[in-house]
Amino acid sequence: MFLFTVTKPGLRQAGALALCAVCLAGTVTAAVRFAGAAVPAAAGAETAISTTQDIAGYFTGYGFEVDLATAAVDEVKVPKRWDDSFTAFNQVVGESGLSLADYKGKTVEKWTVLCPALSDGETDTYCVLLVYKTRPVGAYLLEKPGGAVTGLVSAAKAGADAAAETAAAPETAAAPDAADEPAAETAAAPDESLFPTE
Repeated sequence: MFLFTVTKPGLRQAGALALCAVCLAGTVTAAVRFAGAAVPAAAGAETAISTTQDIAGYFTGYGFEVDLATAAVDEVKVPKRWDDSFTAFNQVVGESGLSLADYKGKTVEKWTVLCPALSDGETDTYCVLLVYKTRPVGAYLLEKPGGAVTGLVSAAKAGADAAAETAAAPETAAAPDAADEPAAETAAAPDESLFPTE
């Protein structure tokens, strides 16, 4: 506790202003810290991935719940030379703020985890995270058996739009046709020898 006695009115006002400035700075700092926590995509690239819980947390940040009992890990090599399909694949990966461009020719871990909410038994959707030395370098959704690759941001936006439409529609309305759904940005999976889908 501090005791501050000042006899001149000007100094008292200056002290009160300084105290208000310190309180305001603390409030702004707290607001920025908590606002930043609500944007997981920006923080995702800085997250260290060392356990399956870290992987679940990474995808939860994008709004995808995963089944950790299905987690599998493989090692895959990012090709040194890219064709058009792998360049398109890297653009899909880039939606989450990541890129494989700096990892050409390097071996990365490929974590695959089932996303039950996007799976229906005939077509299963997996969340895939590519990790280099505990650092996430690529993330996307993979449909099996089709092999379609979707960016996390496109899929999350399409899911949010569909949920909003469902909530806004009356309960007696008929289900919308698949043609009415917004199309998420997708690409074909890269050559299966580069990134095995099974």
